[in-house]
Order: sequence, then C-alpha cells, then structure tokens
Amino acid sequence: MAKVTGFLDYERVKESYDPADARLRHYREFVHPLGEQAAHQQAARCMDCGIPFCNNGCPVNNIIPDFNDLVYQNDWKSAIDVLHSTNNFPEFTGRICPAPCEAACTLNFNDDAVGIKSIERSIIDRAWQEGWVVPQPPATKTGKKVAIVGSGPAGMAAAQQLARAGHDVTVFEKNERIGGLMRYGIPDFKMEKHHIDRRVQQMEQEGVTFRTGVLVGELPEHMKVTSHHVTTVSADDLKAEFDAVLLAGGAEHPRDLPVPGRDLDGVHFAMEFLPQQNRVNHGWKGDGQILATGKDVIVIGGGDTGSDCMGTSHRQGARSVTQFELMPMPPESEYKPLSWPYWPYRLRTSSSHEEGGQRQFAIATREFIGENGKLTGIRTVRVQWEGGKMVEVDGTEEVLPADLVLLAMGFMSPIGSILEKFGVQKDGRGNAQAGTDEGSGYVTNVPGVFAAGDMRRGQSLVVWAIREGRQAARAVDSFLMGASVLPR
Repeated sequence: MAKVTGFLDYERVKESYDPADARLRHYREFVHPLGEQAAHQQAARCMDCGIPFCNNGCPVNNIIPDFNDLVYQNDWKSAIDVLHSTNNFPEFTGRICPAPCEAACTLNFNDDAVGIKSIERSIIDRAWQEGWVVPQPPATKTGKKVAIVGSGPAGMAAAQQLARAGHDVTVFEKNERIGGLMRYGIPDFKMEKHHIDRRVQQMEQEGVTFRTGVLVGELPEHMKVTSHHVTTVSADDLKAEFDAVLLAGGAEHPRDLPVPGRDLDGVHFAMEFLPQQNRVNHGWKGDGQILATGKDVIVIGGGDTGSDCMGTSHRQGARSVTQFELMPMPPESEYKPLSWPYWPYRLRTSSSHEEGGQRQFAIATREFIGENGKLTGIRTVRVQWEGGKMVEVDGTEEVLPADLVLLAMGFMSPIGSILEKFGVQKDGRGNAQAGTDEGSGYVTNVPGVFAAGDMRRGQSLVVWAIREGRQAARAVDSFLMGASVLPR
C-alpha cells in the first residue's frame, strides 16, 4: 500500500480545466493533468482497505492499489507495467472513462474517493513521454489468420492481444480512420485523436494490418450510420479467407423519436452531427455539415452523448443550447450508505454543462414544428412518473423555438444486417447472442465467428469494450490453438 496515513493527511486534488471562455475557442483537450508530485501525493491517499472494491468496480479489473503504491514509491516504470497488464489503452480510459472504480473506492464511503482516473492518466502519459510504450511483436508466428470487424476499443484490444499471441490479424473499418465510435463519436475536446493514431502505429509494428474504407456486409439504405467505405467485403468471403472472425462493431442503431414533424429539415441524430465536426477537425472539407452556428439548439437525451452535443454546439457558436431529459432531476448527491460500492444515481454535471446552456428534466416532446419543411420549434409537455408509468401533466404544454434538434437518446443495437449476413443469432435486444463464460465465451452460433463489445452487449462504455476485446481474444486464441496463455 501507499502511505499509511495518506488518506488522513491529504485532501483530494482534481485535475484543473482551462476556463470556459478559453476552451470554447477550440476543439483541443483542456484538462490539465496532475504533475508528478501531485500524482505522487494523490496516490498516497490509497488506503490499506483489506478488500479493494475498486478492482471489481473497474470493468477491466485494473490492479489499482498496486499501481497507486508504485506511483507513491516513484516507481513509474513498474506502475505502467501493472496498468498495461489489464488495460491495453489507459490513455483512452484515463480521459473518457466515468471511473466506476472511484465510486467503489472504500474511501468514497464517507470521504472523497482516491483520484484513480487522474493517477491512471498520469502513469500512461509519463510512460509515453519516457518511451516505455514500445511494440511487442510475437517471438513466433502461428500461421493462423484472424479478421476483426470494427476498429473501436473492443476491436483494437482484441487485435493487439491476438497479434502478440502470434496470429496474423486484419482489422476492417468502414470509415477513413481507425477508432470506431471512439474516433467519430467522442469529441476531440474530450480526447484528441492522436492518442488513437499512436496506438495504431504501435499495433502495426506488432503485425496488425488495418484496412480502412471497407464495409463488411451491407448497411440498410434508410439507416443513417457514419460510413465512408469505398469497397465492400462479403461475410462469406471473410469466413472463407480467415480461420476466425471477431465481430466487434459498435451499437450504431440509434433510438428514434417518431413524433409528428420528425422528417423536418433540422432534426438529426447525434451521430449525424458529432462525427462531422470530428472529421472537420482533421481536414475534411465536405459539403453539408450540420452546424449549430447562430441557432437555437435542443438536445434530446440527458446522457454523455447529449452532453457532447452541447459542448460541440457551444464551440460552433449556437445562440442557445437546451438539453432535455425525460426522467426527473436526480438528487445532487447520493446516499452513500445505500449506493456504495455501486454506481450511484445522482445528478452529473459535465464540463460541457459548465460551459453554458440549460437542462430541463421531466419533459417530453409531442411534436416538431416547422415552416416550408424547416424546423422552427418544438412542442413539449411536462411529465411525472406514477407507478412506473409516464403521465403528462395537464396545462404544461409549451412551444419552444428550435432551429436544430439533436436526438441523443442512446442506441438500440448493432446494425442487424451485418449479423444477418454472418448468420449470427440475435438476443432479445438485437445484439449478437454470445455469452462470457470461460469455456464458451464470445462464441456465436456460427463456427469460427465470435462477437464482443457493443456488438455483443449493446451500448456501453469504452472500458467495457476493452475488457470484452481482451476476453474475446483469449477465446479466439483457444479456438485456434486449443489453449491460450492470454490473460482473461
């Protein structure tokens, strides 16, 4: 453990931000990471708690007390080794993970949790600076070929693990660049994309082949999914060419809002809006970008995607930004004796919320209003929940001005046509049907075809995708070789 009395001696110190008026002028990251001495001190707060609930709170089961102690001992080289033993990409999670490990921290029961996420970021950033992150090509090759469909965090994690096991791995991505929804859905101000590019370069040196602009299977014509493919590959060709196939695409089927006026110009899915700005940031000069500039913007959906739409709208110069949430406003703080060590239900205020705009809770959309085919407003009504059912409140109907509405209500499932082309059975939610057990985990009903990440579990966190990619890699390796030494 770290310093015995550290949690008594030191208060939690959070990473600082650029002021809102400064960061709204660009799309770069604006968080100031902890310095070496600050990280050393924060690591000292880790307790000798006996049972480190943080390990189980973390989906990849990071060995958190160990790397905290190593940072406290100033053994940063060993700290990155411990961190990499469970997490292929801590620079991703250290920036965009909501940190369920901190909710589970024992110190969080009656004090401020250890700043695990900020320490994790400090470790990996130091490792890159010192040149400790190097390619790890396999000593021998197996001669087995694996195709991975989707280059998000699940596909990347699986690809790196399988390449290090000696397999010839090819990753197929339908868009121009690697990263999946992590590249095209998460704004640059939360995570700049050079972090992905740096890992791609490392993985190429480890033997991974990336094929971008290639669509595997087909997309329904009506589905508004970001895809800039220039060629297609059939599922049958992939199964014939490779010894195993891992489906690791994202849950890209967005939840729609079928109310009158849905077809008006100005009503868009969040994932039509966010990827365009990310592409512009990296040189795209195409026509037809959806812009919030000078507009009254309403974001429907109170989660992270909605928050990202707010932050992007602010940077584009929206006249006003309002976020709708169907559920009542959560309490500002949780009752820890009831919620700890689980993820608490409480009001969460992101950096994008702090930059401006309004949030409205317990509000539903009745109709989109327009003139000459263009959106001009939105008709709403207040709601309350009685016996688990939503009930409209009489006399609360209201019309709000709106030039742009962004639907950010989550995602239903992966694109079903891709699973159908492979003949993979779906579960009741439309995801690939596959379990997570050690013996039969991530195996679909089609021999040699596996599924992981959002493709298997539905919409989830980057850290869950990394976990599933790692575990699926072990399953694929066992299928190909009869056994596996890859960690689960």
